[in-house]
Amino acid sequence: MSMSLSMPLGRRSLLATAIALPALARGQTPPAQRPPALAAGLELVATFTGPRQVTGVAVSPKGRVFVNFPRWEEDVAISVGEVGPDGALKPYPDAAWNSFRNAGPDANPAKTFVSVQSVTIDPLGNLWVLDAAAPNLGFEVRNGPKLVRIDLNTNTVARVYAFDTKLAPQGTYLNDMRFTPDGKRAVLTNSGGPGSLITLDVATRQARRVLDGHPSTQFEKTTEIVVNGTKLQRPDGERPLLSADGIAIDNRGQYVMWQATTGATMYRVPVAALFDTRISPVRLGSMVEMVTKTFVADGYWMSRDDVLYVTSCSDNSVKRMGNDKNFTVVAHDPRLLWPDSMAQGPDGMLYVTASHIPEMKAWQGPGVAQSELFRFKAS
Repeated sequence: MSMSLSMPLGRRSLLATAIALPALARGQTPPAQRPPALAAGLELVATFTGPRQVTGVAVSPKGRVFVNFPRWEEDVAISVGEVGPDGALKPYPDAAWNSFRNAGPDANPAKTFVSVQSVTIDPLGNLWVLDAAAPNLGFEVRNGPKLVRIDLNTNTVARVYAFDTKLAPQGTYLNDMRFTPDGKRAVLTNSGGPGSLITLDVATRQARRVLDGHPSTQFEKTTEIVVNGTKLQRPDGERPLLSADGIAIDNRGQYVMWQATTGATMYRVPVAALFDTRISPVRLGSMVEMVTKTFVADGYWMSRDDVLYVTSCSDNSVKRMGNDKNFTVVAHDPRLLWPDSMAQGPDGMLYVTASHIPEMKAWQGPGVAQSELFRFKAS
C-alpha cells in the first residue's frame, strides 16, 4: 500500500511540515549506473530524487512499471509515473492528470491526482490509482478522494469512482487496495481514524464502509513503531497511530487479510461476507478471525503461488509467511528503509518500494532526500 501517517486526531491537521517547491520530473538512477545487486538478492531498480518519496508500485502483465508519490513533505510534479526502460520517469497517464499543485491556479480535484497513496494492477490488467486527496496528511481536498481506473491499452482514464463525505469523511485516509481474482470487486483499507475497510463493486459502483471502528481495523495502543532501534515519534513525543493498512486477498477470492501498521496482528474475514449487505455490522464483526501475530508492517502481497509476503518496517526486510504461519526473511538490506508496497512482475520478480518514512521531518528526521524501488526473486 502503501503507508499512511494519519492519526486519530479528528479534524486537526495530521502533519505540520513545510511543503517544498515543486520537484523535478526526473530523478532516477539511469540503468547504466545501477549497482548489479544488493544484499540478500535485492536489486536496485530506480532511485528517486525528484519527486523524492515513492510509496506505491504496480507492474502490468507486460512488465510496465508504475509508481506513485504522495503529496507529503513536498509538492510533487508527478503523482503517478511510469518508469521507462531507459530509467526515465514520466507522468502517467498524462500531464493533465498530474497537474494539481498546492499553490497556483486551482486544478479540478475530481479530474487530477491530489495526493496519491497507492497503485495496483487488477487481474484484468487495468491500472488503479487510489487518491487519498489529503495533501500534507491534513484535510481531504473537497471532491478529491477517489479511485481511478486506467486502461493500459489506450493509456487513458476509463472510469473515476468518487468517494463522497459519507464514505470518506474528514479524518479518513484511503491507503491500499486489492481486487478479487475475477476483478469484479475491490477492498480498500482506511488507516485514518476510526479505521475501516471499504468495499467496491466495480460494475455497479456501489461502495460501503465496513468494519468501521471494529477492533481489527484499529491501531493497537500497546504497539510502538521502532525502526533500527529508534522510536518513530514527533518532536513532542506523539507517536504514529496508524490503523488498517496492508491488505491481501487469496487467489481463490475466499478471504481478505489485513493489519494496522501500528499493530502486530493479522486478521481475515470471508470476502463474501464483506459484500453481503444482509449481514449486520455486529454479525460481520463476529466473523473476523485473528490469523496470526505479526510485526510492524506496511505492505502485503499475495504471490501467484498463494504465498503471502509482508514488509517488515522495523528491520528493513520483507518476510514470507509459511503454512505454519511463521515468518522467514526473504529480502533484507539497510537501504530498504521502510519497505512500503509490493507488486509482482510477469517474470515472477517481486518489486518493493522503500519510502524512507523515518527520515521525514515530522518524525525528527533530516527530511527525505531520496527513495528507491527494489526487486527480488520470489522464493
